[in-house]
Amino acid sequence: MTALTDGPHNLSTEHFEEAARILARREEGARLEFIDGRIRSRPLPDGNHGRIVEWLTRHCLRSSPGLWLHPGQGLKAQAHRNGRARPDSSLAPSEAFVGQGEWADPDPVLMAVEVTTHDSDTDRFHRVERPRAYAETGIPLFLLIDRAAGQVTLHSEPDGVRYQDVHTVPFGRTLHLPDPVGLTLETEALKDWVG
Repeated sequence: MTALTDGPHNLSTEHFEEAARILARREEGARLEFIDGRIRSRPLPDGNHGRIVEWLTRHCLRSSPGLWLHPGQGLKAQAHRNGRARPDSSLAPSEAFVGQGEWADPDPVLMAVEVTTHDSDTDRFHRVERPRAYAETGIPLFLLIDRAAGQVTLHSEPDGVRYQDVHTVPFGRTLHLPDPVGLTLETEALKDWVG
């Protein structure tokens, strides 16, 4: 796996998709992405990671029952959609990805969500590559729940290159997610799922 994920590759998007399908059949839980010409393997989430996604799902459902926090749905990403990203969750209408397969059109996504893992590459992956890829894709909001830093960061107002507005609060503070989500999060509970 290391040889596959080290360094930039000259793969076409179609070749990447085929390689990802083959690996997923051979290795249980294998989750690959293709961002900036790099293949990256996503670590499997732990129990606290899953509990955080559940917590956010409940908040989103209470706020807008027609939306769903789709876990692990692959998205065509970046400016020309040649990248392939797999956010931890994507907030979109409940029927948004029906019939689209593994790598869906990101247009219906209102917010991409990432929860940090205990990966040595978290800084570059979650705090640099993710915001840029989602901004290039035009996803209106990107929510990063950063367990290592004990904070939640909301990226908004994508300009096609980056998010123009970035707002961070420590766990325990209130964070408002603007339109198109329009939801206020009380983040106190996140303190219990840091580990």
